[in-house]
Amino acid sequence: MVATTLPFHDDLTVDYDTYAAQVARLLEAGCDGVVPNGSLGEYQTLTDEERARVVATAVEVAGGDRVMPGVAAYGSAESLRWTEHAAELGCGSVLLLPPNAFRAEEGAVRAHYAEVARAGVPVVAYNNPYDTKVDLTPQLLADLHADGSIVAVKEFSGDVRRAYEIAELAPELDLLIGADDVLLELALAGAVGWIAGYPNALPDASVALYRAAVAGDLEAALPLYRALHPLLRLDSKTEFVQSIKLSMDLVGERGGPTRPPRFPLPEELASVVRAVTEKLIADGHR
Repeated sequence: MVATTLPFHDDLTVDYDTYAAQVARLLEAGCDGVVPNGSLGEYQTLTDEERARVVATAVEVAGGDRVMPGVAAYGSAESLRWTEHAAELGCGSVLLLPPNAFRAEEGAVRAHYAEVARAGVPVVAYNNPYDTKVDLTPQLLADLHADGSIVAVKEFSGDVRRAYEIAELAPELDLLIGADDVLLELALAGAVGWIAGYPNALPDASVALYRAAVAGDLEAALPLYRALHPLLRLDSKTEFVQSIKLSMDLVGERGGPTRPPRFPLPEELASVVRAVTEKLIADGHR
């Protein structure tokens, strides 16, 4: 499932036609679905009308069962409203951050997820303690699953050891790889999916890597993982949106600008992205 970037025209209005083509391209490359309105999709900068139309565009191309919209918001009521919107469009699941306007305590986190789960759409929790300052620990995830509030977790902590503890505490909770640069490690630890960033730019190579990783085919996976890792690790950096969009531009797809307050990449980092992406293209990795 690709956490899609969102293309903008040069005047920073949303380019819905290019986004539709982007979704189609990812599915054609073998990706199983898309996750619009995540951080890579710059959802925080969108109006309600834009955010709703992005999901509708993805559904028109992919079908609802292959779309997992991000429904993060400062208030539980707003997250519930976005989840109900996803349900109306037939989306198969939604991706939900914990409360992130403050360092929410466990009770508030559980109430937040329970409220959104009332919509009846399967909820995938998103654990990103770096940005939200709220850590969905293995025990808390097990509690959320026992509450009936979540069916899976996008694990972005980077701590591969958590995979084993989650499996022990909540064996029926699906573990989804949440950071590109721990793909192989979490696949080998039993993850059943990947909510991915860099396939926006390199879908064929990313699909090949993922399939080999979950099959435990290290002979195929490890060389490809090593080749891609200088870019995959950028998914965990502050400038991940700009980095992935630049790589998209370099492979001939529309990455384009980001909306403020994001600035363009500093030239030092941009030169690294260019060099690695161009080498991968030259080596036949697209």
